[in-house]
Amino acid sequence: MSHEVKLPLSEYVMITVQRYFDHLEGDLPKDLHALVLMEVEKGLFKVVMERARGNQCLASKMLGLARNTLRSKLEKYQLFD
Repeated sequence: MSHEVKLPLSEYVMITVQRYFDHLEGDLPKDLHALVLMEVEKGLFKVVMERARGNQCLASKMLGLARNTLRSKLEKYQLFD
């Protein structure tokens, strides 16, 4: 069992956004809110679909979304197998 410190998800988001700013090297981001939401959502759906072994009904339950909503998000992010 790992002894690493478990951070709240928000801390991982903050660390990642800080790294993103660091890579911009002083440039200002554009549409950062939309970009972060899109990237987080895409990653979330990809991981959940892997954990659900492609079972959309199970994934929709895990996410708390209607199956049709999940399907439209999978299409949006081109995550269909």
